[in-house]
Amino acid sequence: MTDSTVTRAQLAEGVYQEVGLSRNDSAQLVDVILDEVSQALIRGEMVKLSSFGSFQVRSKGQRVGRNPKTGQEVPILPRRVLVFRASHVLKDKINRALSGSHAEAKS
Repeated sequence: MTDSTVTRAQLAEGVYQEVGLSRNDSAQLVDVILDEVSQALIRGEMVKLSSFGSFQVRSKGQRVGRNPKTGQEVPILPRRVLVFRASHVLKDKINRALSGSHAEAKS
């Protein structure tokens, strides 16, 4: 496994390579898509990407936590968190890729 991160620029380059739009148009398309996903989540909507997964914002209530160093109880304020659930298609694809790489490593 590598510790690399996929960036907007890499996504735009992928669109450029696969779709054939100009580099500027590809970058704009990626920005528009990410902005639309962000705005939908801000509005409280679920975002489902077929064969990939779904994003949803959930509200968490206030609760009491503990400082791990001191053991002192600390209130954790209510907040909204982003949750991603991978689709079965994506999970299967990842597991097939991982099992294929394990089979190659054993050879």
